[in-house]
Amino acid sequence: MMEQYELKILAVEDEPQVRDMICGILREAGYQAVLGAESCAEARRLYQEVRPDCVLLDVMLPDGDGFGLMGELRRERDVPTLFLSARDADEDRLRGLGLGADDYIVKPFLPAELVLRVGAVLKRSYASALTAERGEILRLGDTVVDWDSGTVRNARGIQHLTAKEHAILRRLADQRGKIVTIDALCRAGWGENFFGYENTLMVHLRRLRAKIEEDPSKPKWLLTQRGLGYKLAREDGT
Repeated sequence: MMEQYELKILAVEDEPQVRDMICGILREAGYQAVLGAESCAEARRLYQEVRPDCVLLDVMLPDGDGFGLMGELRRERDVPTLFLSARDADEDRLRGLGLGADDYIVKPFLPAELVLRVGAVLKRSYASALTAERGEILRLGDTVVDWDSGTVRNARGIQHLTAKEHAILRRLADQRGKIVTIDALCRAGWGENFFGYENTLMVHLRRLRAKIEEDPSKPKWLLTQRGLGYKLAREDGT
């Protein structure tokens, strides 16, 4: 079974002392793989090489800003992202959260606060993966979803689910054959503060269909129930 503390965390902060402090706090809390980056350029490199499961971003960086960097990183792969910034203006917080960040923490912060808020985001984002039994799979005809590895295998090869896709698909699978409301799916992906994510949910559902459906334009498994929500069809089509 995957453990929360096995997840890899990338902390992007240009101040060496602050970066070392953040990494030290998380390592002391039990996280086994915490890496630091001092710039956008180094963050991009580590994001590709290490494939972290979570990113902590400063807003002000020497070669760019955290808002723009988050957009770049998420175009490549969608992982939970928290901002750590001395900029506590409401407009900055709202901008970060509006861009899809999972949390916005204002410096200075207590070590316990950092650990609790990072842990909450990780548990929310990887709830299904953290509780899935090793080897547990979902079968959709010739497509096999492996919950533990977060992969989709079919005639097109092997594709990886993002954290949000994993959580949304798991919620549908838990209620297979039943309608799951849009609010319930948003809650699965973004927790209790899910309001305003309906359009983003549609994007994730389109990406899921591209991975699990033979013809995404004519879905067989991930079905829209107009005015109600969505459901994952059983093998018998119900």
